[in-house]
Amino acid sequence: MPQFPDDNAVMRRAIELARQGLGAVEPNPPVGAVIVDDDLNLLGEGYHQQFGGPHAEIHALEQAGDKARRATLFVTLEPCCHEGKTPPCSRAVIDAGLKRVVVAIGDPSEHVNGGGIRELRDAGIQVETGLLEQDASLLAAPFIKLLTTGVPFVHAKWAMTLDGKIASRARHSQWISNEKSREKVHELRGRMDAILVGATTARLDDPLLTARPSGPRTATRIVIDRDLDLPMNSQLLNTAQEVPLLIATCADAIEERGRVYSAMGAELISIPFCDTRQQYLAVEELLKILGQRQFTNVLIEGGGSLLGDFFDRRLIDAVHVFLAPKLLGGFSAVTPVGGGGLEQVPQIDQFVTYHSQQLDDDVYCHGMLEADWWREYREGDWD
Repeated sequence: MPQFPDDNAVMRRAIELARQGLGAVEPNPPVGAVIVDDDLNLLGEGYHQQFGGPHAEIHALEQAGDKARRATLFVTLEPCCHEGKTPPCSRAVIDAGLKRVVVAIGDPSEHVNGGGIRELRDAGIQVETGLLEQDASLLAAPFIKLLTTGVPFVHAKWAMTLDGKIASRARHSQWISNEKSREKVHELRGRMDAILVGATTARLDDPLLTARPSGPRTATRIVIDRDLDLPMNSQLLNTAQEVPLLIATCADAIEERGRVYSAMGAELISIPFCDTRQQYLAVEELLKILGQRQFTNVLIEGGGSLLGDFFDRRLIDAVHVFLAPKLLGGFSAVTPVGGGGLEQVPQIDQFVTYHSQQLDDDVYCHGMLEADWWREYREGDWD
């Protein structure tokens, strides 16, 4: 029977288990649970495996069986205390006779928000909170953002050369990154609710924007196309019957060409432009619509103008950058993030967390940016 060296190791295992649910449980959060005895011997473990299915605590309790009585549960998120698609986990924990529960973070949901912890304590169970809180919060960040702000967690992805170019002066970009980097991109796509590109990227690159091989989710492909000039022979339109395609445009364009695109399988939505002289939409309005549809993770794949719009409005939550050992040069070569940009180099750390990974000769850099919604959540009192 496996034995853990300390409480931190038990919670780390719970977080590791929770990660296995990424892409399959949204808009619910990924959650992991581990049950141990007084000597930290493993009795049972589990994770939330799919949306609508049993929660992590239930899997762990089933595995532990009668051994759960007088044992300790470690769980990455506060047990739910309401009747939803599944019965409340707090009641299952109480009925199992556990004596101690260690919770990493609270559930900010309106129907939980400390209620699960109170219910456990009222039943005489010892509850401790905050163990590996930062790690568990980062794992649940997309769920937390959707719940607290009503809009999805926004990922930005690009591949660039050592001199910071995503395409040459002739707009040639295939392929900057290597095969392993592209495999990582497909893995990322496979857990997204939506993949977003601008009209110019859709026209010039003619992308398919699908995960190959497929992942736990099938992302809706979204094109921001003010004038509805996506070519009729584009891969996006020609696969709209098989993979969802949403085109965000203006009302006039829908009247003129929308029926043709709709007949090909695309869904069209009208969003007002920030400024009629500019070629970008009110991206905040688009995110609100996606949030209403319970989209949790949205991936922006370009181009530079669209990424710049999101960056200028502080709407990017995480970045995924693939750095290739190549040089393009040229003042007119394309850079990854356009827009107005910052006036000064930041003197403080912009990232909550940041990691890099070698992928053959490429380097994959990814991290989560500091944001107002994140600070507000972290400063909140849920215990």
